[in-house]
This record gives sequence, C-alpha cells and structure tokens, in this order.
Amino acid sequence: MWRWSTDGFVRSWWVLALRGILAIVFGIAALFWPGLTLVVLVTLFGLYAIVDGVAAIASVATHRERGRWWVVLAEGILGIGAGVVALLVPGITAVALVLLIGAWAILTGVMEVAAAFRLRLEMEDEWLLGLAGILSVVFGAGLVIFPGAGALALVVVIGAYSILFGIAMLLLGLRMRALGRIGGPGLGLPI
Repeated sequence: MWRWSTDGFVRSWWVLALRGILAIVFGIAALFWPGLTLVVLVTLFGLYAIVDGVAAIASVATHRERGRWWVVLAEGILGIGAGVVALLVPGITAVALVLLIGAWAILTGVMEVAAAFRLRLEMEDEWLLGLAGILSVVFGAGLVIFPGAGALALVVVIGAYSILFGIAMLLLGLRMRALGRIGGPGLGLPI
C-alpha cells in the first residue's frame, strides 16, 4: 500500500510556487498580446510545457516519495514531450495545436486530481491541487470537444486558464511553505 506524503510538497514548495508564477506570466502574456501569431503561441506553449515538465521532474529528483513518485515523473515527461513537439513543428495547424494542448491539459489534470485525493488524509488544503487538476481537465476537454475555435479565442481561453491554474499552484506552494515553517501535523520539517 502506498500513500502520498506532504513532506515532498513541503520540501519543494518553491517548485509549486514557480510553476504557478510561470503559468500566471504565460497567461498574462497571452491575454495582453492576443494578436500573437500561431507560431509564436506554439513557441510560448512549447517553452512553458518544457519548463513545467522540468519543474515536475525536479520535484521528483529533490524528494522521491515511496510508492508512486513515477506519476509526477510521467507528468513531467509528458510536459517536456508536448513542448518539444510544439517547438519542432512550429507550423502546426490550429486544430492540431488545440488537440495537443487539450490532451496535455487532460492528462496533467487527471494526475493532479489523483494526487489531491491521495493527499486529502494528510493535509487540509489539498483541494488547491485538486482544483488545478479539475481546471486542467475541463479546459482540455473543452479544447478537444471544440477544436475549431478561432486563434484569438484560443489565446484568451489559454490565458485565462493559465492564470487560474497558476494562482491555484502558487497558493498551494505558499501553503506548503507555511506548513513547513510551522511544522504541520506530522511534518516537523525545518524549512
């Protein structure tokens, strides 16, 4: 039997916060520059997905939990893979981009919801990770169901999603930092 532990999240709170900040910055850039060409959007997404994937893998490397640490590793590998595909094929069509982003968001969201369920017995604010996961799944499903959305609408939706996701991840990171400082229930970790 395996279980998720908050210790890893507490120790790498800054990785969660960094992922949140990067998502917020990406979202703001998408909203304030809606006239971005599709190639620039693909490049921004590719870079963001690679950095997010590397951050997820770094969290595994800094503290590997007993049990299913491979889920976070898989999330990181998926992110890097999606980013590399986006960068290597910048002329990708709008529909292919929408489907690529949608599939990535769904897979990432499912993994985050699963992690939140595993953490629910160990911490009170696991809902933030669950919320980020649910937002990812809903966003991804919307893109897969309606792939014909225009590029401008896609930019606005991606920007809004990124900001909401980023806020949830940033809040989770800050909560983990606070838990580490007060030595939350069963943690006793000096940060």
